[in-house]
Amino acid sequence: MVIPVDVVIMAAGKGTRMKSALPKVLHQLAGRALLAHVTDCAARLSARQAVVITGHGAAQVEAACQGMVQEQGGAESGIRLQFARQEPQLGTGHAVQQALPLLADDGITLVLSGDVPLTRVATLQALVDACDGQRLALLTLSMADPSGYGRIVRAGEQPSAQVRAIVEHKDASDAQRAIREIYSGIMAVPTRLLRGWLGRLDNQNAQKEYYLTDIVKFAVADGVAVVAHRITDAAQVAGVNSPVQLAELERVYQRQQATALMEQGVRLADPARFDVRGTLVCGQDVEIDVNCVFDGKVVLGDGVCIGANCCIANATIAAGAVIHPFTHIDGEKLGVQVGEGSLIGPFARLRPGAQLGAEVHIGNFVEVKNATLAKGAKANHLAYLGDATVGERVNYGAGSITANYDGANKHRTVIEADVHIGSNCVLVAPVTIGVGCTVGGGSTITKDTPPGSLSVARGRQVSIANWRRPVKNKAGK
Repeated sequence: MVIPVDVVIMAAGKGTRMKSALPKVLHQLAGRALLAHVTDCAARLSARQAVVITGHGAAQVEAACQGMVQEQGGAESGIRLQFARQEPQLGTGHAVQQALPLLADDGITLVLSGDVPLTRVATLQALVDACDGQRLALLTLSMADPSGYGRIVRAGEQPSAQVRAIVEHKDASDAQRAIREIYSGIMAVPTRLLRGWLGRLDNQNAQKEYYLTDIVKFAVADGVAVVAHRITDAAQVAGVNSPVQLAELERVYQRQQATALMEQGVRLADPARFDVRGTLVCGQDVEIDVNCVFDGKVVLGDGVCIGANCCIANATIAAGAVIHPFTHIDGEKLGVQVGEGSLIGPFARLRPGAQLGAEVHIGNFVEVKNATLAKGAKANHLAYLGDATVGERVNYGAGSITANYDGANKHRTVIEADVHIGSNCVLVAPVTIGVGCTVGGGSTITKDTPPGSLSVARGRQVSIANWRRPVKNKAGK
């Protein structure tokens, strides 16, 4: 019989060393709050619920958690969140005591920390399996420098010896401080046993706090087995207490993402200069140059090449497309689609709702927003296409724009197939440029144009012979 798992997440601390008004668990790693990584992990573990213990900035943290649940496509959307407030903060044992009314005795309580973002689901599952509803299971790690961590005290020197206690660093003797095996802060415990042990806690220690780790001695006294699941990957249990530690874990995470992609065949110019802040799915023979940032959900088809210094968010880029350097693509909620064999950039910007067909060219300093461009359409220089429908093989001239906003409402421009728009034109929406039409450079078009026509709308040129420029008088006036 599968024993249900209830996750308790410690998220009440202030995080003084972050030197920030933002609660520590809301600082971001890989574009998401530290706490979001933990709730996501709980969801992928198929936990029954997650009880988030809040304290400092409780209202802000709880509101952020609700936002995490509402994220579209987020793995954490499948878990039920509840909250328990710890005010004041009197230690880890006191924190879990606040969650007890929300925990049922038929389950296993898995205790996690909201500032430890990189624990793997497989590791937690192994810990839950070690607990099996009968034992107190601790996640431990051997460290060269265990300073500041609680030490695992065993009945003997053998790695398999029974765990007898966890001693906090400040309460440890010199002999105990020499122990290198530390407690990670993560444990799995039968809830029915946890309830009684928490009721026996006291604060007779150097910190005058109620330590959750004291339940180990209660388990030993009650004859309950205490087991340790020891791992070697320190990043899985590394917490964030300062901006320095946050940056260190960011690089660990990004290197993990880079390695996974390279193992799939993606060619990264430099895995140390690469950032994924969401999900990135790549086809075969994808090449990514340095300093690229991928946010939200990004899909790159076979043979896609991404140039240096590109920022791409919420976009699908089809096979064979080339994104030249310094291009900014952000689909937000509407998304961006780039068709097969398209050439984008350098210095191009694709905004939400840009839908580009095959072999479309969007060149330097061209911005596209909420516009559809059919196969072979080109806008190669210094142009704006907003709220537009552009047909096949259209050539859109340098400096031309769609004037889509009248100050109150936005209107659409339709440019039919095989149209040529000259340089420095203004198309005032709503307007339709008929199939095969040519618009002369410098024109401001306010009315629909007939198919196949040449439309010119500009003032007549006047040349004044022998005209002299004004000059300043001697007084400089």
